[in-house]
Amino acid sequence: MIITLSGAPGSGKSTVADVLANKFHLKRYYMGQIRRDEAKKHGMTLEEFNKLGENEDWTDKIVDDYQKKLGETEDNFFIEGRTSFFIIPKSLKIYLEVDPKVGAERIFNQIKNSTQDTRNEGQPKTVDEMEESLKNRVESDIRRYKKYYNVDIINPANYDIFFDTTDLNPDQVIETLSKKIEEYSKNHKNPR
Repeated sequence: MIITLSGAPGSGKSTVADVLANKFHLKRYYMGQIRRDEAKKHGMTLEEFNKLGENEDWTDKIVDDYQKKLGETEDNFFIEGRTSFFIIPKSLKIYLEVDPKVGAERIFNQIKNSTQDTRNEGQPKTVDEMEESLKNRVESDIRRYKKYYNVDIINPANYDIFFDTTDLNPDQVIETLSKKIEEYSKNHKNPR
């Protein structure tokens, strides 16, 4: 089974991916970290790197070519990325939604309480600044993937499960998604 996970910033994707990949004994891949590392390599924040990507497709091809190869050569993995559902169509496609303010608060608190800057989100001083930065990132993602693939990455119709995490804690999200994955697994023995 291949599970692709996308979602709004701050929806809990990484927390959920980590736990569910472990629970279902799936190798986990995280495309966001590859993009963050590439941005750092070029001396940019993630937002700046995404902006560059609106005119230079190589910034996305690095991740998308990697995902494509995974989808063609591996099975039984959990992959978290904006275009994963599209690049690997024979997968259980999950999207996590969250109210933008709540997502911004979650990420702002995570950055504030962290000793390392693994997110490469810049240095927002307030939740409102974080929310604005995330809004810009999502808009850039939507523009790039519409331009390069003619796909709407936030359209619920593109996903098997479209789930709002705004009013839920991670345990509630994981419990609900676990049941949905088990149900999917029973009905789709080998989607490849």
